[in-house]
Amino acid sequence: MSKSNRTAFIYHTACLGHNMGEGHPESPNRLAGIKQRLMEEGVFGSLYLVEAPVGNTEDWLRVHDEQYVKALFDSAPTTGTNRLDSDTAMNSGTIPAIQYATGAVVKAVDMVMNDEILNAFCAIRPPGHHAGRDFPMGFCFINNVAVAAAYAMEKYNLSRVLIVDFDVHHGNGTEDIFKDDERVMFLSVFQHPFFPYSGDKQIGSNPNIIGMPMPEGTGGLEFREKFLEEWLPKINEFQPEMVFISAGFDAHSDDDMGSFTFTEADFAWITRQLKCWSKKNCNGHLVSVLEGGYDVDPLSRAATAHIRTLLDQDACSQAVQAA
Repeated sequence: MSKSNRTAFIYHTACLGHNMGEGHPESPNRLAGIKQRLMEEGVFGSLYLVEAPVGNTEDWLRVHDEQYVKALFDSAPTTGTNRLDSDTAMNSGTIPAIQYATGAVVKAVDMVMNDEILNAFCAIRPPGHHAGRDFPMGFCFINNVAVAAAYAMEKYNLSRVLIVDFDVHHGNGTEDIFKDDERVMFLSVFQHPFFPYSGDKQIGSNPNIIGMPMPEGTGGLEFREKFLEEWLPKINEFQPEMVFISAGFDAHSDDDMGSFTFTEADFAWITRQLKCWSKKNCNGHLVSVLEGGYDVDPLSRAATAHIRTLLDQDACSQAVQAA
């Protein structure tokens, strides 16, 4: 198999260095658990392994205010932790983790757009989709998927990109960054009402930001139906030139961070829809970025189903499945 037909797993050990304290759900064990599951199920050896380069703060400044970025660096402690809000804290490893996380997503864009790989999964932390233009929130500091999308638009002169966020929490930071940028279609399914208590009302001028608030207890079948009925026609109309996934696995039924009841099959299904759409319409240009998922066992199972589908050479040999 040539590199151009493979799925990259982009990672750096620096992402393990960010630690917000004992017992915090956003822990280094998340990445270790995903890697271990991939190895146990015989998937890891099929991935094209790529070590992430260190990121450039210039890439951050496309989506974050300069004063905010400076404040992040100033807030980083040399010992212990510095709490930025009730659930978001920095330690001495936070800035390096962020630098390599954003380096990973930029590397993924370059490799996909230059046809070095088919698609990519960025196994990174801290997550990013709650980080807005000038604020951290919800375990997030720099918005990784926003960095990737903005870089792709500037470097490769793209005029339409799609970000699909299937985390149980609304990607309010991503919405904040692109709320007035009509080049970006942002589709977010999320439990509502629930943290961060947003997404049910339009906050900017971009008509391509479309939330899918759903009540607690929502399962994969309800999401599949709404995706086909509401989102797929919008995607077809928008015709993005690149697809990004904010891959949050805390919608899993066994993750107690939320109250959705998605299963591994549901994550595989939505991955297949987006992979096959991108293959048919934009040369398969797709990058997936890890967001939530905090119980390591269901996180690792769901992420493995997602990555296995990205890898599957036969996933699009038949018609896209109905709900």
